[in-house]
Amino acid sequence: MTKPKVATTSLAGCFGCHMSLLDIDDRILKLVELVDFDKSPVDDIKTFTGRCAVGLVEGGCANEENVHVLQDFRNHCDILISMGDCATMGGIPAMRNTIPLQECLDVAYKTGVTVYNPDNVVPNDPDIPLLLDRVYPCHEVVKIDYHLPGCPPSADTLWEALVALLTDKPMELPYELIKYD
Repeated sequence: MTKPKVATTSLAGCFGCHMSLLDIDDRILKLVELVDFDKSPVDDIKTFTGRCAVGLVEGGCANEENVHVLQDFRNHCDILISMGDCATMGGIPAMRNTIPLQECLDVAYKTGVTVYNPDNVVPNDPDIPLLLDRVYPCHEVVKIDYHLPGCPPSADTLWEALVALLTDKPMELPYELIKYD
């Protein structure tokens, strides 16, 4: 019998949610008994090898590449989970949403205190993904099935959610796993 596949990705975020996933410690061995990791930095598979039961997405959408990756995940995953505050609300990267994009670019590349840019040029190469007008949480770009808040969600929260979904049990996360006070 083949195991269900799980895919993961990190968009505009800090990779903290993936670190939290790795913090399940020795339970990772139990998780590997339940699933095969597909496209994921966990196993360094760069492209989807087939349909995935679950996709875990951390980070929001700050550029065109993020949007493409998220849409690809939606197309390849039966269940898509946004994990962490960046994916669910935009998080720290969304702090730029209150400042016009051109002003952000000017400070980053032209007028910032530590900027040395004698040509006074904002990078504009076809290989650099175009920035979006703002940072979008994942659910504003594609349909998301579950949201796991936190910065990052705890290892126990991720473990409980994955095990419930992979064993066809209802996802009932106790308050202790989703409170942040």
